[in-house]
Amino acid sequence: MDARTILSPADTADDLAGTAFIHVDDHLVGGFGTADFATAVRLLDEVAVVADELNHHPDVRLGWGRVEFELTSHDVGGVTSRDVALAGRIGEIAAEQGARPGN
Repeated sequence: MDARTILSPADTADDLAGTAFIHVDDHLVGGFGTADFATAVRLLDEVAVVADELNHHPDVRLGWGRVEFELTSHDVGGVTSRDVALAGRIGEIAAEQGARPGN
């Protein structure tokens, strides 16, 4: 399976199990709670660096004590292995920052 193959929720279920992300329609959605706004911004800053490295950028909603991510591969119109990989990296960064899954 290449990086442009669209994945179904069944295809991503094992990789997303136990993470903050769920597969909804043509995107992955995940959110993290933080202690305050500044911590949420730091989490987003770290994710931005990785997203640039991967050249794959999430849609983001930022608020006091929370960051929500929506991942999709716009070029193919659905979820691909690129989204699953970025979700994994976001989860790692969130854990390092002390963020908790959920919003």
